[in-house]
Amino acid sequence: MAAIAPRCDAVIVIAGSNSSNSRRLVEIACDSGCRKAVLIERADALDPLILNGVSTLGITSGASTPEVLVIELIEHLSDQFEISIEEIAIAMEEVQFRLPVTAKKSD
Repeated sequence: MAAIAPRCDAVIVIAGSNSSNSRRLVEIACDSGCRKAVLIERADALDPLILNGVSTLGITSGASTPEVLVIELIEHLSDQFEISIEEIAIAMEEVQFRLPVTAKKSD
């Protein structure tokens, strides 16, 4: 978030309102120089007033937020505005978890 927030006039974090990590993303956006940052649960919860004067909008989501909610938000915005999308990947996660080794039964 700290890498993209300074480039944005506003940031929307889409996630559950009870997510402390997602609320922290809003704080980081503000601390990093973004003028406006909000946390919403769904696209239809977006207050359109936050978009006044915004030409560059950052969108991110909580770790457990389904990608479909981000897509819905982008579609919602594209219904009202002409948008262009630039995807910025800060880190690629390729974590693989190994299955635990189980003890063999003795006969």
